[in-house]
Amino acid sequence: TAADEPTEASNRLSISTILDWENVGDAQISPDGSQIVYARRWVDQLEDDWQSALWIMNADGSRQRFLTKGSSPRWSPDGTRIAYLAEAEESGTQIFVRWMDAEGWKIDMPAAPEGATWTSPPREVDRVHFRRDRRGFLETGATHLFVVPATGGTARQLTDGEGTVGQLFAGVAAGASLSWTLDGSAIVFEGLLEEDWEERYRESHIYAVDVESGAIRRITQEKGPWSGPRLSPDGRLVAFTGYPWSRQTYRAADLYVIGLDGSNMRKISGDLDRSPQSLHWAQDGSGIFFTAQDRGSSNVHFASLDGSVRPITDGTHMLSLNSLSADGRAGGVLRSATEPGDVVAYSLSSFAGFQKLTAVNEDVLTGRELGDIEEVWYTSSGDTRVQGWVVKPPNFDPDRQYPLILHIHGGPHAMYNVGFNLFFQTLAANDYVVLYTNPRGSTGYGTDFGNAIDNGYPSVDYDDLMAGVDAVIDLGYADSENMFVTGCSGGGVLSSWVIGKTDRFAAAGVRCPVVNWMSFAGTADIVRWGYERYDGYPWTNPDKYLAHSPLMLAGNVTTPTVVMTGELDLRTPMSQSEEYYQALKAEGPPPSLRTSCGQRSI
Repeated sequence: TAADEPTEASNRLSISTILDWENVGDAQISPDGSQIVYARRWVDQLEDDWQSALWIMNADGSRQRFLTKGSSPRWSPDGTRIAYLAEAEESGTQIFVRWMDAEGWKIDMPAAPEGATWTSPPREVDRVHFRRDRRGFLETGATHLFVVPATGGTARQLTDGEGTVGQLFAGVAAGASLSWTLDGSAIVFEGLLEEDWEERYRESHIYAVDVESGAIRRITQEKGPWSGPRLSPDGRLVAFTGYPWSRQTYRAADLYVIGLDGSNMRKISGDLDRSPQSLHWAQDGSGIFFTAQDRGSSNVHFASLDGSVRPITDGTHMLSLNSLSADGRAGGVLRSATEPGDVVAYSLSSFAGFQKLTAVNEDVLTGRELGDIEEVWYTSSGDTRVQGWVVKPPNFDPDRQYPLILHIHGGPHAMYNVGFNLFFQTLAANDYVVLYTNPRGSTGYGTDFGNAIDNGYPSVDYDDLMAGVDAVIDLGYADSENMFVTGCSGGGVLSSWVIGKTDRFAAAGVRCPVVNWMSFAGTADIVRWGYERYDGYPWTNPDKYLAHSPLMLAGNVTTPTVVMTGELDLRTPMSQSEEYYQALKAEGPPPSLRTSCGQRSI
């Protein structure tokens, strides 16, 4: 009988029935008895494999619905979560935990035709920060603390619920600092364990969690961006950095200590107007060693518990403090204008120079001629003194006129420094003079200098950049008719601002820019940061947002411009470059839009 002709046995089971068969199992009733989660298995006819998904229903069988892909569900004792197994994107089967108050959004769709590949179901979003640069969409924005036996074993979660572990950057967790108590009974950490943590701008606290019980207590009480906790050798004090909360765009952090019980919080960094980093207690508990950036360099300082601060190292270099031994010997990395960066050891108890321990790029640089670097200080508007550097081509001829590249840093609260820069040296090797400078808004020059662009970015930073170009032209070796400007992120903001203000540059590379602060605020992964740039919101103070948007200057641009951004960039979204590109195309200059899947750092 032909296969398509009915037979008397057509109502019987056949081998092909298995292709439509489903299995159910692992029926897990919730602790309160109100719901049941169970697994359903079926054959994927296209992939010739079994698939599994979790479904959930009320305990009476009503409201049956798809929950998520996976198997082996288990409820948490309090019924707020389920643990289950599922395939990770690249690492095989993993354990996942899902909060049950965040059910997926299921829209019933008609069955796909055989062989068809349909669009994924819609993704439901109800948080402010639901994406992250370099990562894309997030299942959860929160970070939590786990412990695992040093000999290996099962990870155990210590924090959960509302809030996140780690210092917050505009509603985005930006890494966590942890410090164990001497007896291993507790961990001190930074974070914000509040329900509305994503809504709070630059706010975090210092906490302690009991490793055995999971009990958490908050150590700091005053509101502020507190971070970097480090326990003293005797376990009684916690050192950390931050400042009482402020709406200022930038403020240098201070160094504090507080009792582990939350008592006697006090500042010990005196009148130092630089941000302490890489905290390490002295072995005798008398104070804290730390690094601080200052005018393009970084050195180690010591703050005693009585509030006095003194330098330990000095020099024109970038020095890190990564570790400290019991006898006061430090390990770090040292970089300078001509040294790319190598591991060094040095004594903090009796500093007598550095012992260089590696030479990782010696083979690359042997026989290579580098460009000399000249430090320049110049005066900008408001009699502001600004620091910059010029990289000169090898075999530099002071009587020659060289093309000049102005390279602008991002941030905007960041600092160009005296460390080796391979990119700048490469440009100089191609007979360009490279100018890089720290305009107002940069770190390393104190709070007032860094906060000079508060509620006004870009503004006086543009003055500082142009004054730097003029200062180099006055030195006699830069060709004022053959100059170029570029920068990424904050440098993209300013390079697009520059060509909207002046036509003195022969060409521009506007890389990963923000050109429209109104659209940026709602489309970047750092939404809260975008809403804190200026007074009010875009809809309450639109004139302010637009007044500082380079897009509004697009009609002035006559500079040939290339616009470049990574397609996966969520910090300075691709849409910003597209807006700028289309504006320049509409106005007439011949820009070029280049895209890639690469990333950049802000």
